[in-house]
Amino acid sequence: MSAEFEGSLFRKRILLTGGAGFIGGHTVCNLVERYPSYYVVNYDKLEYCSCLKNIERIANKPNYKFIEGDLCDEDKLRDVFQQERIDTVLHFAAQSHVDNSFRSVDNFIRSNVEGTSKLLETAKQYGGVSLFLHVSTDEVYGGNSTVALDETAPLNPTNPYSDSKAQGEIIAKSYYDKYRFPVIITRGNNVYGPHQFPEKVVPKFIGLLLRGKKCCIHGDGTPTRNFMYVQDAVEAYLTVLHKGKVGEIYNIGTEFRICVNDLAKQLTKKIRGQKKDAENEEGHTEYVKDRPHNDKDYPIDSSKLRSLGWSPKMPWDKGLDITIDWYRDNFQNWGDLAERALVPFPNVMGEKEPSESMGDEPEM
Repeated sequence: MSAEFEGSLFRKRILLTGGAGFIGGHTVCNLVERYPSYYVVNYDKLEYCSCLKNIERIANKPNYKFIEGDLCDEDKLRDVFQQERIDTVLHFAAQSHVDNSFRSVDNFIRSNVEGTSKLLETAKQYGGVSLFLHVSTDEVYGGNSTVALDETAPLNPTNPYSDSKAQGEIIAKSYYDKYRFPVIITRGNNVYGPHQFPEKVVPKFIGLLLRGKKCCIHGDGTPTRNFMYVQDAVEAYLTVLHKGKVGEIYNIGTEFRICVNDLAKQLTKKIRGQKKDAENEEGHTEYVKDRPHNDKDYPIDSSKLRSLGWSPKMPWDKGLDITIDWYRDNFQNWGDLAERALVPFPNVMGEKEPSESMGDEPEM
């Protein structure tokens, strides 16, 4: 669908939610810079982990507009759809830190369930949307499978965050099943790279090590995750945007897997230049109590997406080097909140501290 807007012809008119966050921010920059024929509206509430500085390079682009707004503000959403004549929705916005979900369930339900529901209903009522891409997580599968799960596996969330994402998925799927509303769902591995708020394990460990502090490892450090560099994730979403089939679900994952103990060792060696021996490793790690349940692994099968031509390109070692270099120069982009995120139990949202038995989500 083409539409005239401010004297230009745009082939797509995209509403991207959560574009001041990590993955959403990288995606919105790629869309604006690589596709000048796309008009992109970035709709973001500017929560604590958002950062406009990370996307300031596109602020004055003619095919870009930023709107601060809440997903639960139906009147504002309705105005955006109508005034900007949106035809495509990329829904990245979400509360995503697992530990915060244990102590602030209501926030996660409001953002990830109610917000998703209101966005879907507003888009359906508007009537001009040809694609609604709902971004979800591999955590909806649960963390106890010994084999790589494909998109037909049952949902088995094990914490408030993954439960809220699963609920959001169910609502999105129901809009396709009942109304044939053009929904596509993605479920991705953990993503790392520049611009990620340092409550997540990779930037958190980098920040601690750069300050001469120890990596705080929750539990025994044995849970593993498959990591994906952020640009590889962006390419996956662009592939789904351009080649995905409405009504389908696509896993987005890599075959690279690492446990938190080994992650801490690798980052320590890269940042502190220490020899790989037990004394030096122990000198840069400390173990704290785990949260009540910590999923062991999220193996997923991404062959369905790979059949569309996507595959991850960034080698792990090179991706870590790029990420470390970025945080050396840009860690303070979030101001004091970045420093507060480095403690074992961050309270960056201004909420009550968790109980002693509740550890910070490693976000492996």
